Amino acid sequence: MVTGTQRHAILIQPGSFDSRQYWYEKAHNATIHPLLNFFLNLSQERLIQRYCHLHPSVDLKILHDLLTYDLQFFRWSGADLINVTSAEGKRQIVVIENNSCPSGQKSMPLADEHQEQGGYRSLIERSFKPFAEVKRGLINGALAVIYDKNEMENTGYAATMADIFNEPVFLATFRDQDPDTSSRFIDGILEVRDEKDVWHPIRAAFRYVTQKPWNRIPIQTKTRIFNPVIACLAGGRNKLVASKAYDIFNAELAPAGLHIYTPDTIWDVSKNEVPIWVKKLGGQAVVKVPYSNAGLGVYTIVTKKELDAFMRLDFEYDKFIVQSLIGNFQWSSKTPHGRMYHVGMVPSSKEHTFVFDVRMMLSGTAKGIRPLAVYSRRAAAPLKGKISPDDSSWSMLGTNLSSLDQNGEWQTDTSRLLLMDRRDFNSLGLGLDDLIEAYIQTVLSTIAIDKMAQTLLTQRGRFRHKLFQSLDDDPALMKQILVD
Repeated sequence: MVTGTQRHAILIQPGSFDSRQYWYEKAHNATIHPLLNFFLNLSQERLIQRYCHLHPSVDLKILHDLLTYDLQFFRWSGADLINVTSAEGKRQIVVIENNSCPSGQKSMPLADEHQEQGGYRSLIERSFKPFAEVKRGLINGALAVIYDKNEMENTGYAATMADIFNEPVFLATFRDQDPDTSSRFIDGILEVRDEKDVWHPIRAAFRYVTQKPWNRIPIQTKTRIFNPVIACLAGGRNKLVASKAYDIFNAELAPAGLHIYTPDTIWDVSKNEVPIWVKKLGGQAVVKVPYSNAGLGVYTIVTKKELDAFMRLDFEYDKFIVQSLIGNFQWSSKTPHGRMYHVGMVPSSKEHTFVFDVRMMLSGTAKGIRPLAVYSRRAAAPLKGKISPDDSSWSMLGTNLSSLDQNGEWQTDTSRLLLMDRRDFNSLGLGLDDLIEAYIQTVLSTIAIDKMAQTLLTQRGRFRHKLFQSLDDDPALMKQILVD
């Protein structure tokens, strides 16, 4: 893998793709599970027929229209979903969040051993290339991949782009609060700096900038950005606006028999209001900083000790969301819909049940919204039936693999990564219909955010500042947003 510096971008040449560098080691020799491979190759017509057969109240034509929807801004997404059930045995796939510019390719076994670029090629060829080749307003310049973490995947994307476009591609860092970055915006044009300190204009960029991207990437740019920052503000990196986007879209979906399933959510919560809402949910809740990701800014609260620890913290932002907690049946939140709890993995040889989630990555293509990659992650500790005052609920419920070390560098716990291969997939207890439901939920939540992004811009592409502020009146966030 090519290692870049903060100061200089790396120029990736065509023909440099090396599959050994762009997947986790445990994925190199993994064989994709036949059921997942079947799902990925299932035609939309058969998928729709199956879904409508199991959900007779769903309008088949509207579902078809949704799966062939033309995404305008949120062209590449990855939803985190959990498999839950109730005491009555009602199972659902629930959306925890949907992420703009998600990771996942390095965790996906190749579906075809003869296609060494796998999902990297699928995303660049089917989604990024048509986006980058739109002639209207396209400036002269090079191609680039800009990122703030996950160098492995981003180097893979850059090498794939170089092959598909048959031209060199810049790989440039763009980290938050980097005083000597290799990327910058001048008059709406992205520029990257090479090893000779020469700045190059970029006509189109593949973006994997995930930490507060709105504080250094303008909403309006002359360089074509995939995904643009408006997709993040509309819900792709903003859990508060995402929850409102889901609610609005659910009202539109209701006549068609469709619904985005999420935990019960309370919006616009100030810190001093958190204990009130935790109490209302029965003493168990999840509190989230709306603009954090990679597992940061998420607090599971099951005991008084965990609530007290949260209240002692200081935060950069003023608004939170509070959601019903889905844990074990004995300690999940009480909601008007009853208690939902994790189905969990198939019990281990030690009879332990672990919480897991599913990341479903997809993108908009000429043939509709199609899946790209799927993987899972499990929690560090098994799910307990009863909670003691000193237990850590996060160790039993938190599934994200990323964390920051003492030096502020990202590290990944791959021991909890679950591949969609012949070994790990069986332990999840998922079937074809679960995968289809996960796909439908990801599509619906993606469209909801895309529609919100369209609402937040005028016909001329200007940011509706007052409308956004009415949805998310957080002064600390508003100060960070670069409009142009």
